[in-house]
Amino acid sequence: MPRILVIDDQSDVRAMISIVLRIHHFDVVEAASAEAGLKEFEGAQFDLAIVDIFLQGINGFDVIGLMRERVPGFPVVAISGMTALDFVSASPELSDVVCLQKPFRPNQLVRAVEAAYQRSARYIAESTDVA
Repeated sequence: MPRILVIDDQSDVRAMISIVLRIHHFDVVEAASAEAGLKEFEGAQFDLAIVDIFLQGINGFDVIGLMRERVPGFPVVAISGMTALDFVSASPELSDVVCLQKPFRPNQLVRAVEAAYQRSARYIAESTDVA
């Protein structure tokens, strides 16, 4: 069962994401802050992360960057209720992050997770070809 880390400081958003993912047979670990999410990420293996961009303290961009330092090409879905997601693709280290604007529907979430997996698979294939 694929394991997904959900980092969002809004408990209702985390709960909705978790319910949708569990219905689709994902194992979900929730974190209410960037710090808690990074601690979970360091202590366990995950297949994907869903990260809110506007977190208290460390922002989501930094969280994604730290995850990618540890696991290059790690699949990520960035979520936000703001329009800040427009400039995610302008940052080279985040260009393959899948973005999802809040509020979103369950089927949009599932499609974003699938797209993040596909982008990660392409990254791994390209990295393997270069090596």
